[in-house]
Amino acid sequence: MAGNTSAPGTTVTSRALSLLGAFDQRHRMLSLTELATRAGLPTPTAHRLVGELVEWGALTRLADGRYAVGRRVWDVGLLAPVQTGLRQAASPFLHDVYAATLATVHLAVRDRHQVLYVERLSGRASVPIVSTVGSRLPLHCTGVGKVLLAFAPEPVQREVLRSRLRRVTRHTVTAPGLLADQLRRVRAEGYATTVEEMSLGACSVAVPIRQGSEVVASVGIVVPSLRRDRPRLVSALQVAASGIERSMGRPA
Repeated sequence: MAGNTSAPGTTVTSRALSLLGAFDQRHRMLSLTELATRAGLPTPTAHRLVGELVEWGALTRLADGRYAVGRRVWDVGLLAPVQTGLRQAASPFLHDVYAATLATVHLAVRDRHQVLYVERLSGRASVPIVSTVGSRLPLHCTGVGKVLLAFAPEPVQREVLRSRLRRVTRHTVTAPGLLADQLRRVRAEGYATTVEEMSLGACSVAVPIRQGSEVVASVGIVVPSLRRDRPRLVSALQVAASGIERSMGRPA
């Protein structure tokens, strides 16, 4: 279930937000009954609020009667600083990485205990990709996620390591001790890798993007294998990260 399903508030705003919060990566389309259940609202209340959200453009009604997040939410989301400043600064450097590697390129930030993908350039190689712009995935089994987790505040790291780490594939690291060792290596080496931990047939490598002493984002790529090209890919990403950092540091 979505994380906002328990004990929704009594205000109209909190109830409307609980309906929007009912959607997640695995629940992109929901019926009215499913919306009401996941938001913890009576069906008549959900019906009234869903109608208002559809009218405003926050939700859209599909041909089969189910609902999906509307374009208006995306338009508003694009105004968030994480979208405007970071994406604009990163755009030319992401294209440079793509041109050099022809691989799928990701730009991501940490959203609490998940990795939020804010930009993606699709590669030419036939590699299974599960991320989309705006999607959230676990920190512990993605390249960009491991970078963001490695440089996250200690309380965040402790909470993730103490949680039940979800096994996505048979290669997903779910042992807290092993993951902690990997995070220490990420901090020491300055990059993270995964091998078929998020999807079979896909490997990833990622590096941090810093603003001052803080890691604010990560840039990574997804490829079929890291056996031969790891140093070249890491170098390309580090050059891009340095360029993004310089660009973000310039006055607007």
